[in-house]
Amino acid sequence: MTTSDCLGWTSAADLLGDHPDAPVALIGAPLNERSLTPGRCDLGPKALRTALPRMSTYDLETRTDLSALKVHDVGDVFLKAVSPADAFEPVKAAVAAQAGRGLVILAGGNNAITRPGVHGVDPTLQRVGVLTLDAHFDLRDTDCGLTNGNPIQALLEDGLSGARISQIGLAPFANTCKAHEKARAAGISVRTARECREVGLAAVALQELDRLSALSEVIYVDFDIDVIDRGQFWAAPGARPGGVTAQAFFDATRAIAAHSKVRAVDLTEFDPSLDPGDVSTLTAARWFCEVLAGFASR
Repeated sequence: MTTSDCLGWTSAADLLGDHPDAPVALIGAPLNERSLTPGRCDLGPKALRTALPRMSTYDLETRTDLSALKVHDVGDVFLKAVSPADAFEPVKAAVAAQAGRGLVILAGGNNAITRPGVHGVDPTLQRVGVLTLDAHFDLRDTDCGLTNGNPIQALLEDGLSGARISQIGLAPFANTCKAHEKARAAGISVRTARECREVGLAAVALQELDRLSALSEVIYVDFDIDVIDRGQFWAAPGARPGGVTAQAFFDATRAIAAHSKVRAVDLTEFDPSLDPGDVSTLTAARWFCEVLAGFASR
């Protein structure tokens, strides 16, 4: 008898297991090296899994019941003391091995996992579109190596067309003019935090998914959790006051995961060591449930 049986409910943790035929896969990518915002993002996958027993599989607001959905938990890619450059092949291979499923969830880990995640979905970079929910462009130069601050720049250098990149939630006084100019020159679609607040994060995300769908066969979505207002998510070193609300983040997550071309998503820049009262950890767990709810509605 499981703990959930004793409590009289099915938890989100009960959906995870060795389910080879499941439509969804979960991969942990605890990458922490070469981060411009030092911390313990490597603790993210474990914290996420630890919080899932506290999440029900039933959403009473929409009467969504996830209890029949299975998630194949692949476990964590071994990335202890591994640089982003050396993490590229193992993360790419882990995602590629699961890419035939309906959805791959990559739990980070710092934002450097996004580049290999995208390659895992489409090694050619000719079929894939990329949507980021992020306070930052992640377009820092790569001449000093790969970091959590340049996965989008690295993807451009790998050959991904800027026209197939959309970045939403970008924050003022958190980016450089140089990065903004790079994005514009590359043809990246840029939507600011203010626009996401005024129009609605979910609405902006759906607009960008429609744009990317016209150009791409599959879509990869990077959920950098520092897009949330820092007052509602302390455990993101790069978060700023003035970001989107946690509720807007949840609504956008479900809408994004419901899109038929979204084949992989990641959660990055979550540092559980900065989390008083488990508020941020429970936010990450709710994100996971919203991803599943969106996928289940397809």
